[in-house]
Amino acid sequence: MDVAILTVGDELLAGDTENTNATWLCRQLSARGASVRRVLVVPDEHETIAEYVREWRTAYDAVLVTGGLGGTHDDVTMDAVAAGADRPLVVPDAAREAVERAARAYRESNPETAARFELDLDVEAWASVPEGARVLANDPGLSPGANVPAEDGLGAVYVFPGVPAELRAMFESVADDFGGDVVSRTVHTDAPEGALAADLAAVRDEFDVAVGSYPDSGGPNRLKVTGEDAEAVEAALAALSERVSTVEE
Repeated sequence: MDVAILTVGDELLAGDTENTNATWLCRQLSARGASVRRVLVVPDEHETIAEYVREWRTAYDAVLVTGGLGGTHDDVTMDAVAAGADRPLVVPDAAREAVERAARAYRESNPETAARFELDLDVEAWASVPEGARVLANDPGLSPGANVPAEDGLGAVYVFPGVPAELRAMFESVADDFGGDVVSRTVHTDAPEGALAADLAAVRDEFDVAVGSYPDSGGPNRLKVTGEDAEAVEAALAALSERVSTVEE
């Protein structure tokens, strides 16, 4: 399963917010055997988001979009995804009820704040999703996510919030949608990266696997073997361990 991740937010590009969502999603998807082929950060621009959704649906099994959900002026993601998927925005009853329930719970839990500030919530703006999409509940937050299903050679699209706690809870509700045959194993070595090239290339060519070398100035270097045949990966790892001295992490 080939997946692309599109993270949305001016604050990410400005460096005001660290893009932990992309790293977390990559880790979750890889652990399930999926292959992450693209990760991109884009601003809160409607046409930019729509363009990548439109293009990536033709190339990947799934496109994951995070950030920019809600009803404020810069929350353009859901509308842009709908445009990229060539669908109108609609407000399903389930989404409307979820937003109203979350708003009501907030008022009840924060009576002083609710009394001080008038919460003029545009429910439709917060609850809109592309037509035909599956509504993804946002239990920790307010705005629901959405899943536009795969169709006619086009990959599925998943739209998640940008708040990490909300993203993680929502992803867990659809985690079983993602899988694949990719297997990875890791070992560590105290050998300098410059001394590894010939051994890594030999293992890669013999077993038809990917072999990555990732230097770490604070500890041993990490060597990662990846492939779609578990036996080949194990054999390659054994061969690599014979060629290169390995150490505990």
